[in-house]
Amino acid sequence: MGQCYGKTIPTNENDGTTTIVATGDRNQSPLRPSTPRNGGVSVPSVKNTPARSSNPSLWPSPFPHGVSASPLPPGVSPSPARASTPRRFFRRPFPPPSPAKHIAASLAKRLGGGKPKEGPIPEHGGTEAEQLQQQQQQQQSLDKSFGYGKNFGAKYELGKEVGRGHFGHTCSARVKKGEFKDQPVAVKIISKSKMTTAISIEDVRREVKILKALSGHKHLVKFYDACEDANNVYIVMELCEGGELLDRILARGGRYSEEDAKAIVLQILSVVSFCHLQGVVHRDLKPENFLFTSGGEDAYMKLIDFGLSDFIRPDERLNDIVGSAYYVAPEVLHRSYSLEADIWSIGVISYILLCGSRPFWARTESGIFRAVLRSDPNFDDLPWPSVTPEAKDFVKRLLNKDYRKRMTAVQALSHPWLRDDNRPIPLDILMYKLVKGYVHATPFKRAAFKALSKALSEDELVYLRAQFSLLEPNRDGSVSLDNFRMALARHATDAMRESRVPEILNAMDALSYRKMYFEEFCAAAISPYQLEALEGWEQIAATAFEHFEREGNRVISVEELARELNLGPAGYSVARECIRNSDGKLSLLGYTKFLHGVTLRSSNTRQH
Repeated sequence: MGQCYGKTIPTNENDGTTTIVATGDRNQSPLRPSTPRNGGVSVPSVKNTPARSSNPSLWPSPFPHGVSASPLPPGVSPSPARASTPRRFFRRPFPPPSPAKHIAASLAKRLGGGKPKEGPIPEHGGTEAEQLQQQQQQQQSLDKSFGYGKNFGAKYELGKEVGRGHFGHTCSARVKKGEFKDQPVAVKIISKSKMTTAISIEDVRREVKILKALSGHKHLVKFYDACEDANNVYIVMELCEGGELLDRILARGGRYSEEDAKAIVLQILSVVSFCHLQGVVHRDLKPENFLFTSGGEDAYMKLIDFGLSDFIRPDERLNDIVGSAYYVAPEVLHRSYSLEADIWSIGVISYILLCGSRPFWARTESGIFRAVLRSDPNFDDLPWPSVTPEAKDFVKRLLNKDYRKRMTAVQALSHPWLRDDNRPIPLDILMYKLVKGYVHATPFKRAAFKALSKALSEDELVYLRAQFSLLEPNRDGSVSLDNFRMALARHATDAMRESRVPEILNAMDALSYRKMYFEEFCAAAISPYQLEALEGWEQIAATAFEHFEREGNRVISVEELARELNLGPAGYSVARECIRNSDGKLSLLGYTKFLHGVTLRSSNTRQH
């Protein structure tokens, strides 16, 4: 095992790895083959959909109530093919594979493999000859010049192949000259003939850009070089010879001890928190994409394969369905997601490490998706009764179906199960987003959050103290906008500029003219959604409301509360339920609704 990307993956329908790559508009029926990376089999997808969107999802959110009969949005065909690595189930063998002829047909068309027997719906209509001519004209018009170095052969000597996927293969190689002379490296070779659309070309550009922009973290595969010639693109990276995390899990019989699992999860969270701070979402976190640097037991891991990754702005939501079925988050299937989707995947990996089986399993992809959307992980069967309460709580807080209630990677590092006072906690981009929202809130809303901060447990304060310390407070113990700016600058990479993360500072201008001390910082940097996921939320809310009654609760009209909740006149009945008849102030129920925000749609749903 020395590959940095991909394994040898058979492509017949009886043995295939499935990576989901589907983007689409449900109002369009023509299908086009999608763009799987790292040798994945693709789910057919609807064409002409933007790869990202900051608009609300076209499909209803699964939170907090039911889902439709089909877990996929209309217009996206569920694939019956298996997802994740074939014949590698942790507790029991895979069932016989389901047929996947339409997937094979999509691949055949995508890769120029001749006329499929059962092909997808033609993209442009017309005869087959006209379609073929159209495709050839489109390919001829594509610009496949990347601007990379043209001297690959003079710099590197290729060795044996160590991995193969549908869109390229990986070889070991030796550096022939320069700073890294005689150093072994891995070279991912992507054939330009397989780049049949502008999307596939842009995917390669983005993968190289992300690798280059992020390179430098201890647990992220090193990027060395990118070259090209008339036929191929060559991505030169660090050679990791210790094999996949998945192989080590299997070698242990499918389960790690808690202490060994901690060591693995810490490395995963470390690199993912780094990516998220820079504004990069990986979108395909799974045991196959973590390689060990060597075969030693003390070797550390490297995150690989950024072929599905993307830059994401702080308040942006993505809408393309990508990832691997067993590890895909619920909100990805509902086409509205952000960094939290990676956290769900880490929760799945953590569950596997601790018990040796997957939290969501079915015979088909559509069955897996239904399980992800509807089922809860099992924490009752062996070995869970012998797992510590802290470990179970950790996994549950990662596998919360409501993405708003999940911990961030940084918060997970400060969770009691992983906490180590000698290990520094990194900067969290969520803290910036929450503080931005706080400084733009009304005085009444800020008073509600200040009351909530006074009910925080010591566990929550550990994380907040660490984040406040990273801002390097002034001598008087306060922070201002300059503190937030300098803290971000200390952790900046090219990726952060590409993802426009610093834009979040522009929305924090209110801090230019004032100071914020730790007590107020706690109010600004907490999320009521995350607190609601705690077992003691009712007590926290009750304690917070007592503080609010003493210090912030006041008479408020229905009209004002509706404005605060952004409901408008149509929401007056909802606002009226939050106000006590006795004195015109918020009730306890009204206080909790006020913290979270409420919509007419969610209120109507709850009434049914």
